[in-house]
Amino acid sequence: MIFASDNWAGASPKVAEALRDCCAGTRSAYGGDDDTKRLEGILSDLFEREVAFFAVTTGTAANALALAAFTPRWGAVLSHAQAHIQVDECGAPEFFTGAKLIGLPGARAKIAPPTLVDALAELPAGVVHHVQPSIVSITNATELGTVYRPDEIRAIADVAHGRGLALHMDGARFSNALVRIGCTPADLTWKAGVDVLSFGATKNGCLMAEGVVLFDLSKKDALGYLRKRGAQLLSKHRIATAQYEAWLDGGHWLALASHANAMADRLATGIAASSGARIAWTPEANEVFAFITPETDARLKAAGAHYYEWSTVGLAPEDGPRDGEIMIRLIASFATDPADVDRFVSLLG
Repeated sequence: MIFASDNWAGASPKVAEALRDCCAGTRSAYGGDDDTKRLEGILSDLFEREVAFFAVTTGTAANALALAAFTPRWGAVLSHAQAHIQVDECGAPEFFTGAKLIGLPGARAKIAPPTLVDALAELPAGVVHHVQPSIVSITNATELGTVYRPDEIRAIADVAHGRGLALHMDGARFSNALVRIGCTPADLTWKAGVDVLSFGATKNGCLMAEGVVLFDLSKKDALGYLRKRGAQLLSKHRIATAQYEAWLDGGHWLALASHANAMADRLATGIAASSGARIAWTPEANEVFAFITPETDARLKAAGAHYYEWSTVGLAPEDGPRDGEIMIRLIASFATDPADVDRFVSLLG
């Protein structure tokens, strides 16, 4: 019963086969091969406009390099206080940008436009004593499993662009957000005002494939140099290209995300009907948050369940635990077995 992270799952058979096949023969190094050029065309078709794509090895690298392309060393990056770039990347965004990260509050890990307006008002433009905001970063799906809709993204983008800032989307679980909403990749990104996307594949069926999709092509050269300087330019670029191409082929990536979301829904439904746990809020992607007692926690772990206890800092009062409860995070993946979901629920009583 593995619900600790979708990173625990391996690669889908289709992606694994493509990775094996790419080992044969020779290809130009450092992304100069025809396969990489073809992938960029595939991505341009997918997003309905010309894009530049930069493959990297980790989501942390994708986020840090994407932000660095838009941020001077005296700049500031604004995101939710619980965003991955704020909490879980060991200062990598600050290291690569030299800029200051500013965390904003918001219910269920989402930023509201008025909150962004107020934060920007505290950072007057052109005042040498203050860092100058350069980019806003949102996460979709968020760290609490909620999803930004296109109209919500557009509202944030309008505030950011009105102040001359770019908008970055951390899309480590972009595919899970996309299939939940049912819109197009274009609708959820550049058509809503996103300038750059960290396009994650590792959590959803690839072995090690992350990348930056750049909609603002004026930053293409800068991002190319930043990737090399950041030790993220793969010599055997085919490793990333083969995974992405197989992953995207025929909507495979969407099918994998749909399964993960369906397993999260199954898990949430079972928890809601149980007597031993309660759902924190309705999951919108593949992450489920629930409240249990320490005694239930011990029983689940003794039976072989893997998940994480999660911090409740920053939650709205109505979202918080009751006396004697802890909050846990459960994540379903493309490889989650329905039988494991049902067994977990049965242990709750």
